[in-house]
Amino acid sequence: MVKPDGVQRGLVGEIVARFERRGVKLVAMKMLRIPREMAERHYGEHKGKPFYEPLVEFITSGPVVAMVLEGDNAVLMVREMMGKTDPQKSAPGTMRGDWGISMSRNVIHGSDSDASAEREIGIFFRPEELVAYTRIDEAWLYGK
Repeated sequence: MVKPDGVQRGLVGEIVARFERRGVKLVAMKMLRIPREMAERHYGEHKGKPFYEPLVEFITSGPVVAMVLEGDNAVLMVREMMGKTDPQKSAPGTMRGDWGISMSRNVIHGSDSDASAEREIGIFFRPEELVAYTRIDEAWLYGK
């Protein structure tokens, strides 16, 4: 998900382009303004922690672009491309290393596991919004 700071800074196209150039397949994408109830479900595991309320407030402060990406080891690959949550500890060349300002203004969110990805996809997308298709370069990328 491109967070409100990434949308406001005009980074959506660049972020999507990096994923596509890496060979990750985009199967769903939409822009939305996250309602509070949805944000609370999204960040549910952090409820009760001191940073929970600021997280919810920030993610609901402006539009986001939610995406579903597929590929071999997609969660791991995307996490590596995003960089560490703290942009100060993210390597140059990662999205957060290149564009992140702080822990709360780090441009992008990505699921940390396959289980989290399934849960988060269910929050932001209906099953019929996921588009199944074969990219023309998949045989070259994955040897299948």
